[in-house]
Amino acid sequence: MRPQRPLVVIPARMAAQRLPGKPLADIGGEPMIVHVWRRATAADVGPVVVAAGDREIAEAIEKAGGRALLTRPDHNTGSDRVYEAFSALGGGSAFDAIINLQGDLPLIDPDAIRAVLGPLAEPAVDIATLVALTDDATEAADPNVVKAIVSVAPGARSGRALYFTRATAPSGPGPLLHHIGIYAYRPAALARFVALPQSPLERRERLEQLRALEAGMRIDAALVDTVPFGVDTPADLDKARRLFAASRTAPRG
Repeated sequence: MRPQRPLVVIPARMAAQRLPGKPLADIGGEPMIVHVWRRATAADVGPVVVAAGDREIAEAIEKAGGRALLTRPDHNTGSDRVYEAFSALGGGSAFDAIINLQGDLPLIDPDAIRAVLGPLAEPAVDIATLVALTDDATEAADPNVVKAIVSVAPGARSGRALYFTRATAPSGPGPLLHHIGIYAYRPAALARFVALPQSPLERRERLEQLRALEAGMRIDAALVDTVPFGVDTPADLDKARRLFAASRTAPRG
Protein backbone atom coordinates (compact mmCIF):
# COMPACT_ATOMS: atom_id res chain seq x y z
CA MET A 1 0.00 0.00 0.00
CA ARG A 2 1.24 3.49 -0.81
CA PRO A 3 2.25 5.69 2.15
CA GLN A 4 -0.70 7.41 3.75
CA ARG A 5 1.15 10.07 5.78
CA PRO A 6 3.90 11.56 3.59
CA LEU A 7 5.89 14.68 4.38
CA VAL A 8 7.47 16.80 1.64
CA VAL A 9 10.73 18.49 2.63
CA ILE A 10 12.50 20.97 0.36
CA PRO A 11 16.09 21.53 1.51
CA ALA A 12 17.59 24.86 0.51
CA ARG A 13 20.69 26.92 1.26
CA MET A 14 22.13 30.11 -0.14
CA ALA A 15 25.69 28.86 -0.73
CA ALA A 16 25.17 27.06 -4.05
CA GLN A 17 28.54 26.79 -5.81
CA ARG A 18 27.51 27.65 -9.36
CA LEU A 19 24.68 30.05 -8.55
CA PRO A 20 25.02 31.53 -5.05
CA GLY A 21 21.74 32.66 -3.55
CA LYS A 22 19.68 30.75 -6.09
CA PRO A 23 16.76 29.90 -3.73
CA LEU A 24 15.90 33.60 -3.77
CA ALA A 25 16.53 34.14 -7.48
CA ASP A 26 13.56 35.99 -8.96
CA ILE A 27 11.35 34.13 -11.43
CA GLY A 28 8.24 36.01 -12.48
CA GLY A 29 8.26 38.19 -9.40
CA GLU A 30 8.75 35.47 -6.77
CA PRO A 31 11.79 33.65 -5.37
CA MET A 32 12.54 30.29 -6.97
CA ILE A 33 12.08 28.45 -3.66
CA VAL A 34 8.53 29.82 -3.46
CA HIS A 35 7.73 28.38 -6.89
CA VAL A 36 8.96 24.95 -5.77
CA TRP A 37 6.96 25.20 -2.54
CA ARG A 38 3.80 26.13 -4.48
CA ARG A 39 4.18 23.11 -6.79
CA ALA A 40 4.80 20.79 -3.86
CA THR A 41 1.68 22.15 -2.20
CA ALA A 42 -0.30 21.61 -5.42
CA ALA A 43 0.77 17.96 -5.43
CA ASP A 44 -1.42 17.60 -2.31
CA VAL A 45 0.33 14.52 -0.91
CA GLY A 46 0.94 15.86 2.57
CA PRO A 47 2.44 18.74 4.56
CA VAL A 48 5.21 20.70 2.85
CA VAL A 49 8.08 22.30 4.74
CA VAL A 50 11.20 24.08 3.51
CA ALA A 51 14.30 23.05 5.45
CA ALA A 52 16.20 26.31 5.24
CA GLY A 53 19.90 26.64 5.87
CA ASP A 54 19.59 30.44 5.96
CA ARG A 55 17.12 32.81 7.59
CA GLU A 56 16.44 34.68 4.32
CA ILE A 57 15.02 31.51 2.77
CA ALA A 58 12.76 30.85 5.74
CA GLU A 59 11.50 34.43 5.65
CA ALA A 60 10.67 34.21 1.93
CA ILE A 61 8.60 31.06 2.45
CA GLU A 62 6.81 32.43 5.47
CA LYS A 63 5.99 35.64 3.59
CA ALA A 64 4.37 33.49 0.87
CA GLY A 65 2.26 31.69 3.50
CA GLY A 66 4.33 28.51 3.75
CA ARG A 67 6.13 26.74 6.56
CA ALA A 68 9.90 26.75 6.95
CA LEU A 69 12.26 25.33 9.54
CA LEU A 70 15.63 26.92 10.08
CA THR A 71 18.16 24.08 10.10
CA ARG A 72 21.85 23.86 10.88
CA PRO A 73 23.91 25.76 8.30
CA ASP A 74 26.75 23.22 8.25
CA HIS A 75 24.99 20.12 6.86
CA ASN A 76 27.07 18.29 4.26
CA THR A 77 24.09 17.18 2.16
CA GLY A 78 20.49 17.99 1.49
CA SER A 79 19.54 14.58 2.91
CA ASP A 80 21.01 15.55 6.28
CA ARG A 81 19.00 18.77 6.21
CA VAL A 82 15.84 16.84 5.31
CA TYR A 83 16.42 14.44 8.20
CA GLU A 84 16.80 17.28 10.70
CA ALA A 85 13.46 18.78 9.58
CA PHE A 86 11.72 15.40 9.56
CA SER A 87 12.95 14.67 13.10
CA ALA A 88 11.88 18.09 14.36
CA LEU A 89 8.35 17.52 13.03
CA GLY A 90 7.78 14.24 14.83
CA GLY A 91 9.79 11.73 12.82
CA GLY A 92 8.42 8.29 12.06
CA SER A 93 5.64 8.62 14.61
CA ALA A 94 4.09 11.38 12.50
CA PHE A 95 4.95 10.36 8.92
CA ASP A 96 5.35 7.12 6.99
CA ALA A 97 7.30 8.59 4.05
CA ILE A 98 9.51 11.59 3.39
CA ILE A 99 9.84 13.17 -0.05
CA ASN A 100 13.14 14.99 -0.57
CA LEU A 101 12.34 17.57 -3.26
CA GLN A 102 15.15 19.72 -4.66
CA GLY A 103 14.65 23.44 -4.30
CA ASP A 104 15.90 24.20 -7.83
CA LEU A 105 12.98 22.70 -9.78
CA PRO A 106 10.65 25.71 -10.12
CA LEU A 107 8.69 24.22 -13.03
CA ILE A 108 8.21 20.68 -11.75
CA ASP A 109 4.85 19.08 -12.51
CA PRO A 110 2.98 18.23 -9.28
CA ASP A 111 2.18 14.86 -10.88
CA ALA A 112 5.88 13.99 -10.75
CA ILE A 113 5.95 14.67 -7.02
CA ARG A 114 3.01 12.33 -6.56
CA ALA A 115 4.64 9.70 -8.79
CA VAL A 116 7.70 9.26 -6.58
CA LEU A 117 5.56 7.65 -3.88
CA GLY A 118 4.44 4.86 -6.22
CA PRO A 119 7.36 2.44 -5.72
CA LEU A 120 6.89 2.53 -1.94
CA ALA A 121 3.71 0.47 -2.43
CA GLU A 122 6.14 -2.46 -2.57
CA PRO A 123 7.11 -3.21 1.07
CA ALA A 124 10.66 -4.28 0.18
CA VAL A 125 11.54 -0.85 -1.28
CA ASP A 126 13.55 1.44 1.01
CA ILE A 127 13.87 4.47 -1.26
CA ALA A 128 11.97 5.56 -4.38
CA THR A 129 13.08 7.94 -7.11
CA LEU A 130 12.18 8.98 -10.67
CA VAL A 131 13.59 8.39 -14.15
CA ALA A 132 12.63 9.41 -17.68
CA LEU A 133 13.58 7.87 -21.01
CA THR A 134 16.03 9.74 -23.21
CA ASP A 135 17.59 9.02 -26.59
CA ASP A 136 19.36 12.40 -26.73
CA ALA A 137 22.99 11.79 -27.72
CA THR A 138 24.05 15.01 -25.97
CA GLU A 139 22.54 13.87 -22.68
CA ALA A 140 24.08 10.42 -23.08
CA ALA A 141 27.58 11.92 -23.20
CA ASP A 142 27.00 14.61 -20.58
CA PRO A 143 28.45 13.72 -17.14
CA ASN A 144 26.08 16.24 -15.55
CA VAL A 145 23.16 14.03 -16.67
CA VAL A 146 23.01 11.07 -14.30
CA LYS A 147 21.97 7.82 -15.93
CA ALA A 148 20.04 5.16 -14.00
CA ILE A 149 20.38 1.47 -14.73
CA VAL A 150 17.01 0.04 -13.78
CA SER A 151 15.52 -3.41 -14.20
CA VAL A 152 12.12 -2.62 -15.73
CA ALA A 153 9.84 -5.43 -16.92
CA PRO A 154 8.15 -4.97 -20.32
CA GLY A 155 5.15 -2.70 -19.93
CA ALA A 156 6.01 -1.76 -16.34
CA ARG A 157 6.28 1.84 -15.11
CA SER A 158 8.82 1.18 -12.35
CA GLY A 159 11.65 -1.17 -11.50
CA ARG A 160 14.60 -1.84 -9.24
CA ALA A 161 17.60 0.46 -9.60
CA LEU A 162 20.85 -1.45 -10.00
CA TYR A 163 23.25 1.49 -10.39
CA PHE A 164 23.53 5.22 -11.12
CA THR A 165 26.36 6.73 -13.13
CA ARG A 166 27.60 9.84 -14.89
CA ALA A 167 28.92 7.62 -17.69
CA THR A 168 26.92 6.52 -20.73
CA ALA A 169 25.29 3.30 -19.56
CA PRO A 170 24.10 0.69 -20.14
CA SER A 171 25.93 -0.09 -23.36
CA GLY A 172 24.22 -1.36 -26.50
CA PRO A 173 21.38 0.06 -28.58
CA GLY A 174 18.32 1.57 -26.96
CA PRO A 175 17.25 4.56 -24.88
CA LEU A 176 18.84 5.53 -21.59
CA LEU A 177 17.17 6.48 -18.33
CA HIS A 178 17.77 10.06 -17.19
CA HIS A 179 17.73 10.10 -13.39
CA ILE A 180 15.65 12.78 -11.70
CA GLY A 181 16.96 13.62 -8.25
CA ILE A 182 13.75 13.39 -6.24
CA TYR A 183 13.54 10.76 -3.51
CA ALA A 184 10.89 9.26 -1.25
CA TYR A 185 12.24 7.50 1.84
CA ARG A 186 10.69 5.26 4.42
CA PRO A 187 11.49 6.78 7.84
CA ALA A 188 13.79 3.93 8.87
CA ALA A 189 15.57 4.08 5.52
CA LEU A 190 16.24 7.82 5.81
CA ALA A 191 17.56 7.39 9.37
CA ARG A 192 19.85 4.57 8.25
CA PHE A 193 21.02 6.43 5.17
CA VAL A 194 22.14 9.61 6.92
CA ALA A 195 23.98 7.54 9.55
CA LEU A 196 26.08 5.74 6.91
CA PRO A 197 29.56 7.00 6.05
CA GLN A 198 30.31 8.09 2.50
CA SER A 199 30.94 5.06 0.32
CA PRO A 200 33.75 4.50 -2.20
CA LEU A 201 31.50 4.64 -5.28
CA GLU A 202 29.64 7.64 -3.91
CA ARG A 203 32.92 9.54 -3.66
CA ARG A 204 34.09 8.37 -7.08
CA GLU A 205 30.89 9.18 -9.01
CA ARG A 206 29.85 12.07 -6.72
CA LEU A 207 26.40 10.49 -6.42
CA GLU A 208 24.93 10.28 -2.94
CA GLN A 209 22.43 7.54 -3.79
CA LEU A 210 25.24 5.05 -4.38
CA ARG A 211 25.83 5.06 -0.63
CA ALA A 212 22.44 3.40 -0.20
CA LEU A 213 23.05 0.81 -2.92
CA GLU A 214 26.47 -0.08 -1.56
CA ALA A 215 24.88 -0.62 1.86
CA GLY A 216 22.38 -3.09 0.35
CA MET A 217 19.38 -0.79 0.47
CA ARG A 218 16.76 -1.16 -2.25
CA ILE A 219 15.97 1.78 -4.52
CA ASP A 220 13.14 1.52 -7.05
CA ALA A 221 12.53 4.10 -9.78
CA ALA A 222 9.21 5.19 -11.28
CA LEU A 223 9.14 6.17 -14.94
CA VAL A 224 7.72 9.60 -15.77
CA ASP A 225 7.31 11.23 -19.16
CA THR A 226 9.45 14.36 -18.82
CA VAL A 227 12.50 15.59 -16.93
CA PRO A 228 11.71 18.70 -14.86
CA PHE A 229 13.92 21.66 -15.70
CA GLY A 230 16.53 22.29 -13.02
CA VAL A 231 18.39 25.52 -12.32
CA ASP A 232 22.12 25.22 -11.64
CA THR A 233 23.71 28.12 -13.54
CA PRO A 234 22.90 31.71 -14.55
CA ALA A 235 22.04 30.43 -18.03
CA ASP A 236 19.59 27.94 -16.52
CA LEU A 237 18.00 30.74 -14.53
CA ASP A 238 17.49 32.80 -17.68
CA LYS A 239 15.88 29.81 -19.38
CA ALA A 240 13.63 29.14 -16.37
CA ARG A 241 12.42 32.74 -16.52
CA ARG A 242 11.61 32.36 -20.22
CA LEU A 243 9.82 29.06 -19.67
CA PHE A 244 7.82 30.48 -16.79
CA ALA A 245 6.81 33.53 -18.81
CA ALA A 246 5.76 31.31 -21.72
CA SER A 247 3.67 29.14 -19.41
CA ARG A 248 1.83 32.23 -18.14
CA THR A 249 0.96 33.37 -21.64
CA ALA A 250 0.10 29.96 -23.14
CA PRO A 251 -3.60 29.46 -24.00
CA ARG A 252 -5.58 27.33 -21.56
CA GLY A 253 -8.33 24.85 -22.12
